[in-house]
Amino acid sequence: MPILTLYAALAAFAAALAALTIYHQVVVRPALARAEMLLDVHDGLIGGGAGASGRLAALETALANQQASVERVGERVSELEALARTDIARVGFVRYDAFEDTGSELSYALALLNREGDGVVISSIYSRTDTRTYGKAVEGYKPAVNASDEELRAIDRARSTKA
Repeated sequence: MPILTLYAALAAFAAALAALTIYHQVVVRPALARAEMLLDVHDGLIGGGAGASGRLAALETALANQQASVERVGERVSELEALARTDIARVGFVRYDAFEDTGSELSYALALLNREGDGVVISSIYSRTDTRTYGKAVEGYKPAVNASDEELRAIDRARSTKA
């Protein structure tokens, strides 16, 4: 019996050794490889390796470029906002017959205003013998001098248009 016990012990030892080998190949070896990779990255960062400083320098450069780009965009937006306050964004147009003896609504009032309601209203009055054109300044949707009903309607139409 001692020989059988010896063989059984050797078989159990061989089985345990085979199980440990499989466990090492399947579980331990990949975990060690990941740990080694993390350790290399850690050592590169802590030790100030060329790879780490190069990456940090690239990140700093990219950040500086991004900040400069944002500043340029902010400046451009400010310029465009200033320009938008002065552009002609609102237009009102009214055609009418200035005199009873003329038809076809050849007279007109045209309001050209910016977003704040500043600009000009232009009137052209047509008669059979001549045509006269007038211009009046407008501030805050109000004409600087007396305005005709048609000019006031043109200003109101300009005010109601979407800027």
